[in-house]
Order: sequence, then C-alpha cells, then structure tokens
Amino acid sequence: MSQLPSLTLPATGGQSISLSSLLGRKVVLYFYPKDNTPGCTTEGIDFGRLHAEFAAAGAAVFGVSRDDMKSHENFKCKFTFPFELLSDEDEKLCEALDVIKMKNMYGKQVRGIERSTFVFDAAGKLVREWRGVKVEGHAQEVLDYISSL
Repeated sequence: MSQLPSLTLPATGGQSISLSSLLGRKVVLYFYPKDNTPGCTTEGIDFGRLHAEFAAAGAAVFGVSRDDMKSHENFKCKFTFPFELLSDEDEKLCEALDVIKMKNMYGKQVRGIERSTFVFDAAGKLVREWRGVKVEGHAQEVLDYISSL
C-alpha cells in the first residue's frame, strides 16, 4: 500500500471522514490497540500535546482503532484530544495497511492492532511508516519527520 486508501470511516464528533478528501495536506494515521488503556492513552495525550505543531506543519492527525464510536467519543472527551478518532470496526483500513497481527495476551494468541503510524504526503503517497511503535517519544519523532518534509 503506497497510497492513502480511499475509504470513508466514522469519526468522533458525529462525522464521517473520507480519506480521499484529505488530499492536499499531509496526513498522520496512528493505529493503536484499544481506547482507555495506558499506552494508548499516553500516545493520544502526546499527539494531542503536539497537535498545534502538527497543524502548523500542514498535517492532519487521526487516531485509528477497532473500538466503536461510543468508546471513541468517551475516550476523546475524557482526554480532550484535539483531533478526531476513526473507528475501523470492520478492519478495512487495518487490512489495507496490514496492522492486524497475532499477539500474545496473557498467554493467549489474539488478533490485534500492532501499534503503527503512517505518514502520507499532500498527494496521498505513503512517505513513512513506523511499526511496532514504542509510545515514549514517538509523537515527537513523527512531528520531527513531518517538519522535515
């Protein structure tokens, strides 16, 4: 996958976001496993803290997980994220970017999202990806990359 997939996903704020409508600006899609879990909360807070700088660099940031919209709305509200969360319950975007992996959870194999981030340029071309992301410092690393484009 080297282009921004042309999918439309439900988003917080009662919206539907058509990814193809984002052409013309840089797009950051960060995939995380589950709303309201420690690592995912920290990652969201970090992207939120840097949101103004992402916007100044011409980038739209979206968090993506398989959680439903009710969960997303609660998560966004609880931590006042300044960006939208996209719900990918049917895993179409997850499949397009190959982020669903088998993971060990308490000794059991489960299918889940591998924490990953993708940056698309204004033409919708994939220009950078991070997989198996460690949360600490990641949002800043993505911002530094965006700023270098």
